[in-house]
Parts: sequence; structure tokens; C-alpha cells
Amino acid sequence: MTLSLDLTAEGARDALRARAAQPEKPTLIGLTRAEIGEALVASGIVPERQAKMRAQQLWHWMYVRGVSDFAGMFNISKDLRAELDKHFTVARPEIVEEQISSDGTRKWLFRFPPRGAGRPVEIETVYIPEEGRGTLCISSQVGCTLTCSFCHTGTQKLVRNLTAEEILAQLLTARDRLGDFPDRDTPDGAIVPAEGRKVSNIVMMGMGEPLYNFEAVKKALLIASDGDGLSLSKRRITLSTSGVVPEIFRTGEEIGVMLAISLHATNDDLRDLLVPINKKYPLKELIEACRAYPGLSNAKRITFEYVMLKDVNDSIEDAKGLIKLLKGIPAKINLIPFNPWPGTNYQCSDWETIEKFADYINNAGYASPIRTPRGRDILAACGQLKSESERMRKVDRLALEAMMIAGHGEA
Repeated sequence: MTLSLDLTAEGARDALRARAAQPEKPTLIGLTRAEIGEALVASGIVPERQAKMRAQQLWHWMYVRGVSDFAGMFNISKDLRAELDKHFTVARPEIVEEQISSDGTRKWLFRFPPRGAGRPVEIETVYIPEEGRGTLCISSQVGCTLTCSFCHTGTQKLVRNLTAEEILAQLLTARDRLGDFPDRDTPDGAIVPAEGRKVSNIVMMGMGEPLYNFEAVKKALLIASDGDGLSLSKRRITLSTSGVVPEIFRTGEEIGVMLAISLHATNDDLRDLLVPINKKYPLKELIEACRAYPGLSNAKRITFEYVMLKDVNDSIEDAKGLIKLLKGIPAKINLIPFNPWPGTNYQCSDWETIEKFADYINNAGYASPIRTPRGRDILAACGQLKSESERMRKVDRLALEAMMIAGHGEA
């Protein structure tokens, strides 16, 4: 049985409309410590000599304690908390809906401000509980430009990039909802790991291509892995790309997280069809970039994701091609049973075919787990995420903004 919760309380819609007509306070979430200090000094509420200390205090409250209201920062004076609240925010985004799958997978629909898109935008984030770990699948864009033919997200045109704050907000809110901050309770009946963190791993595999939003993703992941804050190990953070070759080396050099490649084919003709970015960065260039990934070793392998499509890429000949393509690269190959979505023409490979494919890969010396489909009943599985957000035409956006200024806009 699936569960769907509308988390917008009665009367909240009117409050959101009223707030939309007012200037938005800048957030401190997503800023570096230095940027927080600069913002405090620029606002005139903290002298420069105190900036570093105050920034560290705020960092601790936001990322260690998970506080989303200045009123809860008890080692800061009441007057300063009031000034902080007047100038800034650390609030979470609006959760439009939370869906809980029969297998314990959770999907949140978040709403963020327009920021050039004309109207507020929505994205989806998924939490997958497993034995010994809990993985959060985070989005980096509203929509996507890549139009991979088997992916539901690819049917939604790109609306805009997410900011570092919006990327981090997905992690912070998930930890809120799961009781994963100190002194927080896990919801009754929630399926979570028995020990340790509720969110132990994050993957940039949600909506969008993270390497087309490199700077915001980099900033968010460096904050997420900061040892004095959210403190997620870089070995437990995976960034998945469809093959933006020029940014792959930078990912290893500047972010240092685990890399996953959305591969799905072993020759250019088929990959051009399945993953059209291959026309710009063909397999030879992609594989060369993988071989040069900083820190690559048997202890730090690249994950190659391979969706199993019936009679398309699931033959033993395809398996042989995969082994030949990846020869010499420390790698793990994740086989993903295709997750259907409304309107698709693809079918999932038969289970017997998937197992034979996996056996061939394993016998060649590569770990080749078959990913268990999760959250299919709430369209939360790999390749199924999508929101209804669209970028407005300029004329419509200007008309809406005029209405907002007049105080008659709708959130």
C-alpha cells in the first residue's frame, strides 16, 4: 500500500501567496563560512572582528544541529537572533507532497522560488532505505536537456539550474523528515537503517545532469562533505553523469567524490539513440576521461550504470562489448532493470536475460549487481522522476511579476 501526504497545512497557501509578493530574504544555506561572515558584516549586524566566530556558530546550528529557525540557536543572544531573522533565512523549502512506497521508499515534491523561471518550480527527491544504509537521490536541475530516450525526466525540458542552497535543502529536509539530526525522532513506522545515520549516502542521480550545473553542485557537495558540518564521507557521495567529458576530470580534482557513468550502450550508434549527448562526446572520449579520473583505483572504482532494455542492449554480444569497452578500468557495473513510465516504448528485459547478462559480466571479473527496483508504485525508481514545472514565456513572466508587485500574485 502506498501513502501520499499533502504536507501543506490549512491556510499555508494564503501565507505563501502573501510571502511571494514580498522581497525574498537571502538564505545562509549554501554559503561557505567566509561568505556567511561577509554577509553578516555587509548587513551591519556583526562587526568584522566577530564575523569568523559568528559564521562558525551558524554553520554548527545549520549543519550539525539541523536548526531551520534562528530562534532555536540558543548560544546566540536574543537580540542578534532577531536581527538575523530580519535580514536572512535558514528555512526549508515548501514540501508539496510526500509519497511513501510499499517498500519504504520516500519521494518528496519540493517547491522553490521562480528565480527567472517565471513561476515557482518543483523538483523530486527520493530516499531509498536498505539494510545498513539509507541513500538519498538528489536533483541538480529542474528538468533536463539530455532527452535520453528511456528516461522519464528527459521528457521535461530544462527550466533552470538549482542553486547550491536548493541542492543542500533536499538533504537537510530529508534528514528533518527522517529524524536524522540530534534530538529528532524518526517517524513511526518509517523504514530506515537499524543503526547509524538514516541518510548515510547521497547520489546526484535525480532530475538533471549535475555536470551542466557544475559550480552549484561542487559547492553543495563540498559543504555536505565538510567534516565540521554534515560530515558525509566523499566515499559515500556519488555523482552520476551521462558523459559531460570536459567536467569529468574536474569532478575528481575539485570535488573528489565517487563517479558514476550513465552508459547503457557499448557502441556509438546505439548510444547516440539512447543517450544523445554521445553525439557530442562519443564513447572513445568518454572512456579516456574515465581512465584519467583522479584517484581511480581498485578501492575507488567507477560505477557504470546500464539499464536493461528488452531486445535493445541485453544480448550476450552486448555483454561482451561491455567487457571489451571497460577493459583495464577499475569498475563496477550496475545493471538496472528498466522502470516503465507512461508513454514509453521500451520494455524491461526478462529476468532470465538479466541474470545471464550479469553472470557473464561477473565471470569476466567485474562486480555486476542487479539493482532491485524500488519505489515503482510512486514513480520514484531510477529514470522515473519528473515534475510539472515549465519555464514561462517572457511576456507571461513579466505579466505575472507585475501582478506580484501589485500584491495579487499566486504562489
